[in-house]
Amino acid sequence: MDQLDVLKKEWQNRDQEFPKLSYQDIYKMLLKKSSSMVKWIFYISIGELVLWTGLSFVVPDSSKEIIRDMGLEQTFAIINYITYAVFIVFIVLFYRNYKRIQVTDTIKTLMENIISTRKTVKFFVGYNIGAAVLLMIGTNIFYYLNKDKLYDLLKDSYEGYAAIPAESFTTVFFLGQVIGGIFFIGVLLLFYRLVYGILMRRLKRNYKELKKIEV
Repeated sequence: MDQLDVLKKEWQNRDQEFPKLSYQDIYKMLLKKSSSMVKWIFYISIGELVLWTGLSFVVPDSSKEIIRDMGLEQTFAIINYITYAVFIVFIVLFYRNYKRIQVTDTIKTLMENIISTRKTVKFFVGYNIGAAVLLMIGTNIFYYLNKDKLYDLLKDSYEGYAAIPAESFTTVFFLGQVIGGIFFIGVLLLFYRLVYGILMRRLKRNYKELKKIEV
């Protein structure tokens, strides 16, 4: 039982000899917990941006050469700029939500800020998942339309592809892409469900508690 539950139980028990707790006491506890959760959302979003930035530096040179030879280097660079810009926008929004909750002075306003934060997180997660799916689909369509050139580049760079007959390349490569893509999206969904999902559920629980004491 956490501190909030103890205070609620104490507040509701009219027979106890302890000082009675007001709605404001419960509100302050919910405000503190909600502020902490939104702060963690802000920190995690920054950590996620740092993580993706770090991963971009460990991409094998052979993969970079294939992207360049396929004529996708500039396209991917533009996509990266857009991705960073969107991430920064969401980080700013998370920070604004955190600062707003810190100075909240009414139950109604806190409830509105919790709803706003939950919506921002949902848009953030939806954008990232959607962008990842569209990027993979778009890239593989381009690869399919240029599969002969792709096959030549891959067999020159990787011995494994050199052993694959040209007539089997399309099936082997794109089946691998589909499996890899599903795995990646699954990991991404799991990450968001575990990390942001836990905080979102706690914020929802706080919202319900605020609803009970709203006057």
